Amino acid sequence: MSKEETLLVDLFKSAGVEINGNKPYDPQVHDKKFYKQVFRKSALGLGESYMDGWWDCSALDQFFDMLLRARLDKKVKGDWKITLHALKARIYNLQKPSRAYEVGEKHYDLGNNLFTAMLDKRMNYSCAYWKNTTNLDDAQEAKLELVCKKIDLQPGMKVLDLGCGFGAFAGYAAEKYEAEVTGVTVSKRQVELASERYKDLPVKFLLEDYRNVDGKYDRVISLGFMEHIGYKNHRSYMEVVNRTLNEKGISFIQTIGNNISNQTTNAWTSKYIFPNSLIPSIAQIGKTMEGIFVMEDWHNFGPDYDKTLMAWYDNFEKAWPELKTRYDERFYRMWRYYLLCCAGSFRARDNQLWQIVMSREGSQQPVCRFS
Repeated sequence: MSKEETLLVDLFKSAGVEINGNKPYDPQVHDKKFYKQVFRKSALGLGESYMDGWWDCSALDQFFDMLLRARLDKKVKGDWKITLHALKARIYNLQKPSRAYEVGEKHYDLGNNLFTAMLDKRMNYSCAYWKNTTNLDDAQEAKLELVCKKIDLQPGMKVLDLGCGFGAFAGYAAEKYEAEVTGVTVSKRQVELASERYKDLPVKFLLEDYRNVDGKYDRVISLGFMEHIGYKNHRSYMEVVNRTLNEKGISFIQTIGNNISNQTTNAWTSKYIFPNSLIPSIAQIGKTMEGIFVMEDWHNFGPDYDKTLMAWYDNFEKAWPELKTRYDERFYRMWRYYLLCCAGSFRARDNQLWQIVMSREGSQQPVCRFS
């Protein structure tokens, strides 16, 4: 065995994972270049070698759960290119306005057929709320209802939805609560689908960078959008919310959360799934709301994202026979890897899912229903 193979075998064993073992979470290596690639490129090398078919694993979600619980991601650092990726994130604003549309073009515009097949009937592309539910459609509707209760949504209110996705919240709030909703996204495909689906409701969808929005709203929310902002822009996000929120308004954030403060994200995820993304920490969000907002509630239900991702994965697998006419095998392996490694990260409690309710300093405490 090479030096890299010996080291990686021992490293994986420390996490209870045996290379070429007989457990569903044991990786099966087909090409010995895998070992050097992982040591050279760390997370990027692990993902790319899977996409290239150098190794397989029948239960990738369990594999990542075990590796992350053992903190192996902290023990393999990678080569200078990975260090350069982190350095760039510290020096440059990777989420500046000129790069705002990149994630829309590279991820959310991949094809509405893909997301229609994978997501629930309302096309929520953020974590569902599984309390007292047993299927994805009901869990996503429970999430939307929970949001509406937390922001005390009332008929006739005007709502700004930053990073509105495929319009799931806008449609629900207009249907169930008679709200007027303006959704903002950097994805052309999302605007097209949402505008057509909800054309008979008092909603509108704009292809726009969140920093350019104007107007005044009773509620300003974002669901799964904070992850695209970047730590250099957290304050600008809060300032946008402050500028557009009415004096007695309520603001709401749903975001994936990191246990520690980072300045860059997983290199594989940034390259292949969400360009320029960054999962925020409590400290990063808390610091940027100082002097602007009062935190009224901070709710964590991270394990629900594990269930959500596994439901998306099941839908994706069922739809693949039709999807493969438009996407190749390497895309299939990339997407499978993406969904299952993310599920494993939430199962290992490496990532969290937060809902945050905020009000203005000096205002009365809002009436927010949390159940």
